[in-house]
Amino acid sequence: MTYAKAWWKEAVGYQIYPASFKDSNGDGIGDLNGIREKIPYLKDLGIGFIWINPIYPSPFIDNGYDISDYQGILGKFGTMEDFDLLLAEAHQAGIKIIMDLVINHSSDQHEWFIEAKKSKENPYHDYYIWVDGIPEEKPNEWQSIFGGSVWEYEPEIQQYYLHIFAKEQPDLNWESTQLKNELFTMIRWWLDKGIDGFRLDAISHVKKDKYSVKATENPFSPFQNVSGIEEHLNELKDVFDEYDILTVGEASGVTAEEGPEWVGPDGYFDMIFEFDHISIWKHEKEGELDVLQLKKALSDWQTSLDGKGWNALYMENHDVPRSVSVFGDTSEEFWAISAKAIAMMYFFLQGTPFIYQGQEIGMTNAPFTSIEEIDAVDSKRLFRQLIQEGKSEAEALDIVADTTRDNGRTPMQWS
Repeated sequence: MTYAKAWWKEAVGYQIYPASFKDSNGDGIGDLNGIREKIPYLKDLGIGFIWINPIYPSPFIDNGYDISDYQGILGKFGTMEDFDLLLAEAHQAGIKIIMDLVINHSSDQHEWFIEAKKSKENPYHDYYIWVDGIPEEKPNEWQSIFGGSVWEYEPEIQQYYLHIFAKEQPDLNWESTQLKNELFTMIRWWLDKGIDGFRLDAISHVKKDKYSVKATENPFSPFQNVSGIEEHLNELKDVFDEYDILTVGEASGVTAEEGPEWVGPDGYFDMIFEFDHISIWKHEKEGELDVLQLKKALSDWQTSLDGKGWNALYMENHDVPRSVSVFGDTSEEFWAISAKAIAMMYFFLQGTPFIYQGQEIGMTNAPFTSIEEIDAVDSKRLFRQLIQEGKSEAEALDIVADTTRDNGRTPMQWS
């Protein structure tokens, strides 16, 4: 087949983690006006669209991926007027904007969940996933991606709710038509505002298996790309098809062989972020780079989607350590060569390349000297777990500092 033309196939994407990108008001936190200040820089860099990490109201337990209001802006990032101005000025500069859409789970501070846990009869109760139970006995042995059980007990209603990430991030119940309609209304609200698409967080998790199903060697298999997810994703696609937008799904658990179902002509999204070449929840320190394994992972996706779909190409994002530190050599002699080699490697593949803020200047991992300097909830849990397993604080910190997602979240080095 010949590829149909689309603006996002001829553009380079640039991912912005707002809190650490550019601070415009001196409070130490990046903000929307900081992004706006850097539109000329981004235009000179040659990017075609920006993906902005979550900027919605949030308690920030998981750095904004625990959303308490889907149609607002978190105060430390600015106001909705600031966002509208950013969108307008980006468009004037020929740069499109896609938002992060987090609809596998909400914050436990969202009004839906506050209502849902009041009683089983509450109209919002069905927006989340509940199982009757007693405090001493969890519904099953499923393990959260962030560690520990996926179940949290609510004594007031004698039920457990399911959370595949932090306990402050209860999973939304995609079997509820009312919940889906609320989400679809919210999605249209943002698209009618004029944004250019979405990156969909954790979207391969929205379907859960029966609670009697045990995990395979993959501990997340009962809630990762589970059979039947296609029904939910096709409904989502019907909404997206009403607009000329870009959709990029974060699709852990999707194999290269399954790729064409997800991004082919009849696929759910335009592109997906796959995880085969990036160990996104890896907790061991990197040893020698397995070049053949990296080459095979990238080649499998290139081959699988050739003539059938479109790849999203990336080596860094807000969830992984810096690529030069993982795949390259951070010594003064080879640091710049490593950064250029990594960029050349993936920019010459077929697909749309994404640059993560700071990657263009070869930023490396941070020299964390204390667990207090690390915010990532999964890293803090891992640190405690390693201590319990008998490691010293220094040994535990050595492992966590190498693998924490916070390596990608340190301030953009403008000077």
